[in-house]
Amino acid sequence: MDNRAAISAFLRSRRDRIAPEQVGLPAFGQRRVPGLRRGEVAASAGISVEYYTRMERGNLSGVSDGVLDALAHALRLDDTERMYLYDLARAAGPPSEARARQRVVRPTVRPSLARIVEGMPELPAFVMNSRLDTLAANPLGLALYSEMYADPACGANVARFAFFHPAARRFYTDWERMARFAVGALRVEAGRRPHDRDLANLIGDLSTRSDAFRAMWGSHDVYVFRDTTKRLNHPLIGDIELDQETLSLPDESGLNVVVYSAPPGTAAEEGLRLLASWSATIRQEQDVESTWTVDPTARLGS
Repeated sequence: MDNRAAISAFLRSRRDRIAPEQVGLPAFGQRRVPGLRRGEVAASAGISVEYYTRMERGNLSGVSDGVLDALAHALRLDDTERMYLYDLARAAGPPSEARARQRVVRPTVRPSLARIVEGMPELPAFVMNSRLDTLAANPLGLALYSEMYADPACGANVARFAFFHPAARRFYTDWERMARFAVGALRVEAGRRPHDRDLANLIGDLSTRSDAFRAMWGSHDVYVFRDTTKRLNHPLIGDIELDQETLSLPDESGLNVVVYSAPPGTAAEEGLRLLASWSATIRQEQDVESTWTVDPTARLGS
């Protein structure tokens, strides 16, 4: 992926969304840009127009943290956008150095981590990497996302399921919101690891095959999964609203443990019980292992 192009497009998109009156500038007169002019951003950040123009053309190599902070303030970036800007700057060094800093290590699910996920039988739980591949899931997680796991073309990847599987728009009650979150999460990872070949292949495939993904990718919005509410429509239990918590592992693996839960005494809690009962019946019939793991890249033949 072209880091310079990503830098340029991101800075332009953030500049275009700020109306002059938001920063105390007069809005009258003919303006050829939808948001701020380059000179207005430069003045707000306390740098020269030439220096900002160089950055907006995709060159963040050697830019100091102080300048990045000033630019983030001028463009009114939130915490996730600020982090993304720093990631873009770190990846903007010489290609050989950037690749050396980004040695791609395929993380594996340690047995102890698999036991933790399996040890939550009443909650759907998964281990997910930063490319949105689900590397492990407990039985209730498998049952909740049964349509994704049943389709080999999804490769156990949430983004592929969201944009490729026809059932996804029914499964995610607010499909567009979830899809934008997924796209934003992939863009964060692309800023952090522009030389990750597996990530580039995933984004390329999504862009080629999905008009919706391509349009959302072009917005340059970024997102980090934390806590949220998922509204789903499962083929067995119908509509269900679940709380999602995403716990990042304190190491360099980039793995997250994603757990869904329902407040006690709610219809959602009863729905999970029904789903767990159905899952147990299916496991008894098929005599499958209690925890499922996969190398998604091997599944996709890459």
